[in-house]
Amino acid sequence: MTQVTEPSDQRLAKGARARATIARRAAELASVEGLDGLSIGRLATDLGISKSGIATLFGTKEALQLAAVQAGRDVFVERVIAPGLRTPRGGARVRAMVDGWFAHIENPPFPGGCFRVATLTEFSSKPGHVRDAVVADHNDWLSFLADEVRKAQAMGELVDADPDLLVFELDAIVSAANIAHQTEDPARVAAARTIANRLLSGAPSGT
Repeated sequence: MTQVTEPSDQRLAKGARARATIARRAAELASVEGLDGLSIGRLATDLGISKSGIATLFGTKEALQLAAVQAGRDVFVERVIAPGLRTPRGGARVRAMVDGWFAHIENPPFPGGCFRVATLTEFSSKPGHVRDAVVADHNDWLSFLADEVRKAQAMGELVDADPDLLVFELDAIVSAANIAHQTEDPARVAAARTIANRLLSGAPSGT
């Protein structure tokens, strides 16, 4: 009797879907409990799959952590960067991305709020591959946004801004807004938006 086997491309597709599902749930858990708090047992229980199945797909806890970082990055691209890129290049695009960034904070896809803020805080002093991935993700975003500011300046907009300083200030403000949102302080979230708008309009702070 001939044994019927699942075509290899279907198995690969099924494996990719399983990895994506596990990585997304890992990112959700890590936003609250930290990447170091990830547990294969907890993921298996939450998702109704075997611990051995997760171990087979990822191999090590570090691989699972790195997959969670990538999942967090993918969600940010989907929710902030991709919509922003649909706005014409220039100051309007920069503002659209910052608005999307705040929306990502105020309506977070993860229960612990912004995945990037949580993991940067957790891994800033822990050398290794996971820290490298977290830092690279953060730096990639700030570099990307600074480049968008430079493109706006080439069109005669945001000309008084130092691109790298501007995005550094915006990053600090949005990080503070994330904490304010998580601690249920909408007034400070609104204040953060006001400061960001002043920076993007070129108005001196305190005016």
